[in-house]
Amino acid sequence: MIIIFDPKTKKFPYPTDTASHYITIKKDNKAVFDKDYPYVDTSFSMRFRQALVRILLYIIVFPVARVRLGLRIHGRKNLKKHKEILKNGVISISNHVHFWDYIAVMRALVPKKTNILAWDRNVRGENGPLMRLVGGIPVPEGDIHASIAMMKSVGKMLDQGGWLHVYSEGSMWEYYRPIRPFKNGAAYLACKYDKPLVPLAFTYREPGFIRKKIFHQIALFDIHIGEPIFADKTLTKDERVNDLLIRSHEAVCALAGFKDGENLYPPVYDKSERIDYYG
Repeated sequence: MIIIFDPKTKKFPYPTDTASHYITIKKDNKAVFDKDYPYVDTSFSMRFRQALVRILLYIIVFPVARVRLGLRIHGRKNLKKHKEILKNGVISISNHVHFWDYIAVMRALVPKKTNILAWDRNVRGENGPLMRLVGGIPVPEGDIHASIAMMKSVGKMLDQGGWLHVYSEGSMWEYYRPIRPFKNGAAYLACKYDKPLVPLAFTYREPGFIRKKIFHQIALFDIHIGEPIFADKTLTKDERVNDLLIRSHEAVCALAGFKDGENLYPPVYDKSERIDYYG
């Protein structure tokens, strides 16, 4: 069993709805995400600042994150094995279990420069400027024209060989063990733009005495990289998205050590707010 740590030993305010957020965003910079917003900002100023941040990531952030998370990376051979396919644009997915887990994703996918779909409130919040500098793309709400503009920007980025990461569970739940139901956004984008999905999964390790007793670390993290998954083009449009959604969810569950039929293997997609597989 890959997962040896049970986060039930620590209480977190997990919501009833599996896609809901429980973190508090203290700041609101009132940014407007409309049809004219640069969702994928390719201006010289942004590219220059992102290059500087990238240097800091390699020199400072990645080493610190490796120590802070106890990060171990598995499966990078799957990226090398399929590098010819992945150079034409790709979407990756994973569970979302820590404030720093996107740093781990970026580190695992080096030298790829990743972008990430982000909760619009996060981009308006105190960490918003930094999120933009590491590729954060806000997902607009309540404005169909803004959503269309965002999708076009993402599609162009993917067609130019870019990498997009999506947290298909929809929100961050710290140290949560099961893989929650997925939203279908990543599968939809993969089918719409004919890009492969690369599944990633975070699992936990028990920290040693010093980390646990002195630094009060709850768990150490492993990230597992799976092989690309492709849409079945023999299916109709709707069937294709649903099939890819199911297979991508199964792939992340498998990487996390779960097997179909286990009591912690949740439904793939549940539109209701009822869940009964966590304590």
